[in-house]
Amino acid sequence: MRDDFPARVDDGGATGQRIREIRKWRKLSLRQAAELSGISFGYLSKIERGERSLESRKTREALAHTLRVSPADLGGGPYAPVDATSNRAHQALDPIEAVLTSWRPGEIPDERPARPWEEVDAELRKLIDELRPTSDYAAMGELVPDLILDLLIYGADPQYDEHRGDALKGLIGTYHATGRVTAALGSAHLSYLMTDRVQQTAELLEDPEWLGIATWTRAHYIASRSRGRQYQIAVQAAEMAGSRLESRGMGHLTAALAKAAQGDADAARTHLAEADAMAAKIGELSTWGEGTMNFGQANVGIWKVSLGVELGRGPGVAEVAKNVTWQAAPTSRQGAYWMDLGRGLIQGKQTREQGLRALLQAEELTPQQVRNNQFVRDAVTSMMTVARRDAGGPDLRGLAWRIGVAPIG
Repeated sequence: MRDDFPARVDDGGATGQRIREIRKWRKLSLRQAAELSGISFGYLSKIERGERSLESRKTREALAHTLRVSPADLGGGPYAPVDATSNRAHQALDPIEAVLTSWRPGEIPDERPARPWEEVDAELRKLIDELRPTSDYAAMGELVPDLILDLLIYGADPQYDEHRGDALKGLIGTYHATGRVTAALGSAHLSYLMTDRVQQTAELLEDPEWLGIATWTRAHYIASRSRGRQYQIAVQAAEMAGSRLESRGMGHLTAALAKAAQGDADAARTHLAEADAMAAKIGELSTWGEGTMNFGQANVGIWKVSLGVELGRGPGVAEVAKNVTWQAAPTSRQGAYWMDLGRGLIQGKQTREQGLRALLQAEELTPQQVRNNQFVRDAVTSMMTVARRDAGGPDLRGLAWRIGVAPIG
């Protein structure tokens, strides 16, 4: 724990309370903090009272910069497990850390012999085709440590040379899935380490298409306090010679997000338009790259909704959402669509109930993804605060309880 600001307490996800604690510790008035962060006094006051949520990365990161903390310190993860499934997911973090830190691609683990290739390949397919598309973090976390060990052996031991290429490509897909788990559970340092492992594996393949994935992966997982650097690397991915259209398109989407988080709406829209044009050449969806890519018209449409929320469209994102073929995307991306649509809708008094319905739809599709999302947690906490007179109704109370921001269901 750092000693320059107060220890984080288990406050049920009350980000506003956390912001108030750190602001007072920094000896800043409410008005000073608001002005330095580029937001209104009234908005910050409502955030601190729990009546408004942090509705965009730009606002969260601006406040974190003002208060000189990480955005995650403003009530972000890691979140304590609230059920048996989330407990299983958190228990997997130690074995994941062990395998990421112990072995680099190209080294041969000596902890045990490799399992038969048919068994390893079947497990890889389960990860890529079943678990990752549904954001089943618990099952993914339990599977990847042993799978990484096997793929490292098959990718480096000369006796398995016939499987080397498939093993290295599978290793990239497995590392990437591991990053999804660690990021969702608040272990960002492991996600950053994962990007190095992806880069090292791609270099062993010596293939520009897979190096393109590695460059985009680095941009995607870079720290939120480094949006400028994230943008630079995302542009590198978007313009990388020899890489595939999928990773270049994802580079434009990540560049758009970086610019939206910096408040540059024009640049964000420019990169989104570039991604849209590339997606038109791909069609509905491409999942090339051992599960690392979900690029195409369906996913670009989902990103349009997300970026609409980031750029302050609020309930207006419903107009964007009407044209999105979200059903064509993997379940995890479908969940993201409903999460972001819900986040936008709850910002309007007349559409708040529709927003709750969208969040519940997202939870039904990908419960672990929803319950570990900082923006959903903030939004549900603020809805509970605003509706405290009648406790928000059973649907809102139930959602709040399941994500761990309310004491009873």
